[in-house]
Amino acid sequence: MMKESRTIIVSNRLPVKITLQEGEILSQGSEGGLATGLSSIYGKDNTIWIGWPGVSTGAEEFRRIEAHLEKQRLAPVPLSTKEVRDFYEGFSNETLWPLFHYFPDYACFKADQWEVYKMVNLRFAEKIVSLAAPGDKIWIHDYHLLLVPDMVRERLPGASIGFFQHIPFPNFEMFRFLPWRNELMKGLLGADIIGFHTQMDVDHFIEVTQQLTDTGFLDASVLSNEILVEDRTITVEAFPMGIDYEKYRSLSCMPIVKKVRDRILDFCGSRKLMVSVDRLDYSKGILHRLKAYDRFLEQHPEFHEKVIFIQLIVPSRDQVSQYHKLKEEVNQLVSDINTRYGGFDWEPIRYWYRSLDPEMLSGLYAAADVALVTPLRDGMNLVSKEYIASKTESPGVLVLSELAGAAQELTQALIINPHNEQELADAIFEGLIMPVREQLRRLGAMQRSLSRHTVQRWAAGFLDALDRNKTEQHAFNEYFFSREMEEHMLQQFISRDDVASIMDHLQPEANTPPPPIVRGIPIRSPKRVS
Repeated sequence: MMKESRTIIVSNRLPVKITLQEGEILSQGSEGGLATGLSSIYGKDNTIWIGWPGVSTGAEEFRRIEAHLEKQRLAPVPLSTKEVRDFYEGFSNETLWPLFHYFPDYACFKADQWEVYKMVNLRFAEKIVSLAAPGDKIWIHDYHLLLVPDMVRERLPGASIGFFQHIPFPNFEMFRFLPWRNELMKGLLGADIIGFHTQMDVDHFIEVTQQLTDTGFLDASVLSNEILVEDRTITVEAFPMGIDYEKYRSLSCMPIVKKVRDRILDFCGSRKLMVSVDRLDYSKGILHRLKAYDRFLEQHPEFHEKVIFIQLIVPSRDQVSQYHKLKEEVNQLVSDINTRYGGFDWEPIRYWYRSLDPEMLSGLYAAADVALVTPLRDGMNLVSKEYIASKTESPGVLVLSELAGAAQELTQALIINPHNEQELADAIFEGLIMPVREQLRRLGAMQRSLSRHTVQRWAAGFLDALDRNKTEQHAFNEYFFSREMEEHMLQQFISRDDVASIMDHLQPEANTPPPPIVRGIPIRSPKRVS
């Protein structure tokens, strides 16, 4: 009986975080959007997930963790404290993250961190190779592992490899800042399918590939959204990530969530409630949003004591200087606004610096009249979708940055430029006074869209595209193998000129269906090894 093929998910972090307490191994679910988004795929028996378990340990403890996670089909990759610092906190988040979010002034270019990044990517690739079997689909995720696709390809030439990037992909002018741009692009081009959230990211990736090809740094042919490298066709597509729509709908209807919602509504009384939920990061536009709210309060004194803004910030990297500075600036700005406009029984901003469990978060979404999701740059931003899905029993308004990938889908939101404080202040005002009927019309349209474009459909669509690419690639290779074998056999017995004449006669008749073509890429013979 043929063994069922598996899906091997690969990401920087596993969907669980391991902690050690007095020698006991404890695990809890990860909070990241990737873990949540891929839960529907990981839940299947034919799936393995490779990643760092969230703790650095010695070799003996790591073996215990490995055995503990094996039962959950999780395959941990060990990272030392120094590797976490240089690979994750360093190159991934001090070099790639700021550049890919268009903050070049924040980017650091350190050769020693690049060397550790390469070393850790190689370790991930070797882990994949040790577990992969023929027929398995390998799905690599995000900017931490840009070199892994080609590293796996070198060791498993026939493997089915997909790569999905969850953050934006920059244009060439931004990407060229990277001293190691050629190596990073070669790494990515080891994949069969390369996915992004938006068509703009696809266009940027194609642009970078074309520029590096034109200047001789890459050996590739680009046609539309397809790239031919030697005898492989790489497809680059947009796959907008959805959410588990029914999960968020059902969660909002749970008694405990309704209790949280009612407590928040009791606290607000007759006042309108606005919410923002962000991880601490300069790309989220937190300071721009607070300044726009300040402007709104200045221009609309009639809303003083009639609106409460809850700004929830989930702690993240606050030991890094840029993040620590941002946190201090947020603290100061919130204090200034509350001091200038607040009174004995009203604070314009309730600032929470903490994470919330899903039930609390769902209750907050359900209670909010307006959600402000205004990043300066974001790959998708699932908070906007979670808010819309959670509005099951009351209307609500979404104010959404045009620079978030979600703006391409949630077109019934109030779309703004987050750099334009006045436009955002006006959108806050419009959201607070919008008639209920108009809120419900917009909300209903967005909910219908989200109910169709779920995370399950996103994952299935990506894996189906990976299957199609591999099927067409096999047809492509089989065609050339058969033609070259015919020519080789003839050459053993007759002259080169006669071979050419005979091969001409072997060309298909006018009514014969053409040989397989790989989605519009002109057929050319693979390079021969001399």
